[in-house]
Amino acid sequence: MDLTELKKRREKKLLEHKRKKRAYYLKSKMQKKQNAVKKINSIDYEVELFGGNFSAKLRDIAKKQKLHMESREAIINLKVQEYREKKQKYYEANKEIRLEYDKEYRDKKKEKLKEYRKNYYRKNREKILEQQKQNRLKKKLDN
Repeated sequence: MDLTELKKRREKKLLEHKRKKRAYYLKSKMQKKQNAVKKINSIDYEVELFGGNFSAKLRDIAKKQKLHMESREAIINLKVQEYREKKQKYYEANKEIRLEYDKEYRDKKKEKLKEYRKNYYRKNREKILEQQKQNRLKKKLDN
């Protein structure tokens, strides 16, 4: 045996091993798919889960869910009430600060609004005056 023959044999065995490995992989993959399909198709919920009394069991589940929701509703209402009380206490504690802030905010807005009205009136003075004249004429004609 020379070196080239050994290389060919090694390559041949390697390819054969890869084929076997691939075949095993595909076979196991197909088995997994078949098992999954069998599991999905073979479940009879009425017998499996409830022993044949399906509708009664569903009613029982619905009652349990309703009771759970009602108990949660009471807890949630308590939490909302606690939050409202906490909020009310906070507002009472910070009433002066809030009123001062609101006053400053209104003053700032008031100044900005005055500026805006002045600019608007300057830009649209002629239109506004014309509209006022028309309104006066309509009032005179109506009287």
